[in-house]
Amino acid sequence: MSEQSLPDDARPQDADALPEYAERVLDVTESIPPGRVMTYGDVAEYLEEGGPRQVGRVMSLYGGGVPWWRVVRADGALLAGHELEALARYREEGTPLKEASRAAEGHLPRLDLRRARWDGGERAQGHT
Repeated sequence: MSEQSLPDDARPQDADALPEYAERVLDVTESIPPGRVMTYGDVAEYLEEGGPRQVGRVMSLYGGGVPWWRVVRADGALLAGHELEALARYREEGTPLKEASRAAEGHLPRLDLRRARWDGGERAQGHT
């Protein structure tokens, strides 16, 4: 995927600038309270721009400095390649999980989206 996958206003004007769309995605990510999550699609819907793939692209390129584990897949599966780090953070924050059955591959839990999902309504302290 390239920057052309991002909305028009997301392309940087100069090489060192963070694209405006990326800034907005990261701002939303930082506003998600501990113990809560939004799906990639939720973030796009909240911003009224882009879609889950664009949000995912922003997170993969720029999301390392924000609480990336709070933006998740719509099926509640843990982020591939980062499962153990994310799981430790979810447990630390008290994020609701659905424990995996013994038959589940890797025995990793999934997020309980019904309980953990945040709609962006009440902002975390320190964010507007």
